[in-house]
Amino acid sequence: MSKVMASADEAVADVEDGASLGIAGFGVSHRYPSTLITALRDKGPTGLTVYCNGLGQPGFPTAHLLADSHQIGRLVTCFSARPGVVSEAEKQILAGQMTLEMVPQGTLVERMRAGGAGLAAVYTPTGYGTQIAEGKDIRYFDGRPYVLERAITTDFALIRAQRADHMGNLVFRGGSRNFNVSFAKAARVTIVEAEEIVPTGAIAPEDVDLPGVFVTRVVPVTVRMDVQNLPMRVNRPASSSREYFGKPALTREQIGRRVAGLLPDGAVVNLGAGLPTQVANFTSGRPITLHSENGMLNYGEFARGDDFDPDLHDAGGYFVSLREGASFFDSVTSFEIARGGRLYAVVLGTYQVGGNGDLANWSVPGMVGGGIGGAMDLAVGARHVIAMLEHADSRGTPKLVQDCTFPLTARGVVDTIVTDLALLRRPPGSGSFVLEEIAAGFSADEVLSLTGMAVTVADQVRVMQESWI
Repeated sequence: MSKVMASADEAVADVEDGASLGIAGFGVSHRYPSTLITALRDKGPTGLTVYCNGLGQPGFPTAHLLADSHQIGRLVTCFSARPGVVSEAEKQILAGQMTLEMVPQGTLVERMRAGGAGLAAVYTPTGYGTQIAEGKDIRYFDGRPYVLERAITTDFALIRAQRADHMGNLVFRGGSRNFNVSFAKAARVTIVEAEEIVPTGAIAPEDVDLPGVFVTRVVPVTVRMDVQNLPMRVNRPASSSREYFGKPALTREQIGRRVAGLLPDGAVVNLGAGLPTQVANFTSGRPITLHSENGMLNYGEFARGDDFDPDLHDAGGYFVSLREGASFFDSVTSFEIARGGRLYAVVLGTYQVGGNGDLANWSVPGMVGGGIGGAMDLAVGARHVIAMLEHADSRGTPKLVQDCTFPLTARGVVDTIVTDLALLRRPPGSGSFVLEEIAAGFSADEVLSLTGMAVTVADQVRVMQESWI
């Protein structure tokens, strides 16, 4: 019996008011099930509970269409707000028309995986000591605290595949598996849009990424994102730098170069969104394996211009190249790599770092929720956490503080800080950071005057630029 349906309108016809659904898609633009979202928008059910990584780019056929038409009553997401954009969803949350639950990315897919596996809940180290864990059961295993997270099941899942056969067997392409697999398994009804629908048997059994037993309906893709003309958030050029005391600090790419120099050969490393992506361009030719939480291992430098593959992108949404030996997987596997201790380091941008190694990088006062993403899972799983940031904000306020005042990502995890002015490390068992390097042209006293945490100055303070010569 074929699972292929004539249209997306027919496929979503039984999604009623108050239904719960997981909507796959990554970042602001990557492989949203735009055909199904558009059909659901047109059908018009309201009071929906939507589980997603994020709603995507406003004004495009992403899950934001459902917010624009006031169809979402409850939003459970990893990204509710992004700097510089005030979306319709944020307005409705502020107005009390939509409720919001923030959830770490790895926790979301693990809760979905558990729901699909018939489990009631899981214990995870992610989120302990942060507001995400407030009101939840905490248990200690082998002396380590874990947070109880309830499994998730949904009425529907809307996902997107590269190929599907009439039995519902699916093939995903490149780094586009991410949420599709766990969302499909957690749903009572999984609806798939596919770029190509082939006869049963045309997909070799060993090539099936998701078996048809998890799929209910299949429709062809008819609505696509124009990724080449998508408005991207404006980032400062990699060659730009801040000035302190009338002198230029390291450029953004130079900060990335210094961080790359800290990574040993053979390391498996995750680079967070934003500033940390600069590190990728300085690992070329070295045996360093880059991991991306959307489901890629061993990617390389940024793709240049229009010469990119839309299914090859890092977690920050930048299109990238691949190295020999690269592999793809879903987000559940990606966070198994992260939480399972297989990452030598994670490099994360941040709003604040506390003097005891606390990390605060997902929200600031005034934001509607924020952007947790995968940072909470990565910070508790990696053997080393490197904070990569500019030393002070545009108003000159220090980002290195004695006590974080912004919502915490993880407690006491940062062991290395690299800024545009300095490199600081926190030795094992130490309660404070040590200033080891400063940017050329600056003195230790100048750096300390812009530092809001208590630090120790090394006996021999080196120049940062000399470390890469």
